[in-house]
Amino acid sequence: MGIEALSRGAAKVYFVESNQEAAELIAANLKSLNIGTGFEILRQDVKRGLTALERQTVLPDFIFIDPPYRERKAYDETLTFLGNSQLSAQASIVVEHEKRFDPGEQVAGVVRSRLLRQGDAALSFYRRMPK
Repeated sequence: MGIEALSRGAAKVYFVESNQEAAELIAANLKSLNIGTGFEILRQDVKRGLTALERQTVLPDFIFIDPPYRERKAYDETLTFLGNSQLSAQASIVVEHEKRFDPGEQVAGVVRSRLLRQGDAALSFYRRMPK
């Protein structure tokens, strides 16, 4: 999704990836497409990466979350972090997950606005709840 966003004109994309092999694959894919700017790869777990971005006041307007499907706890932890963060009310959070798994209608300060099922996967779209 991040590479697609860059190809469509995104000003900056942050890839947060704790798996070293996956981070190297992202870097290799960017290089193979001659994309050398407009991104940063944060090679750390999602909570540390998002905390670092928040400290820099760089929480993006569009966030795509795709943890390994078996790590169901990561969905709640990440959505809870974002719900309690300084995330913009206009920000969109898209969560990819198994169709049989529901990350929840409402988690911390975010609420699902749409659920789209595709084959064995699903996308849940969230927004910050009004304060």
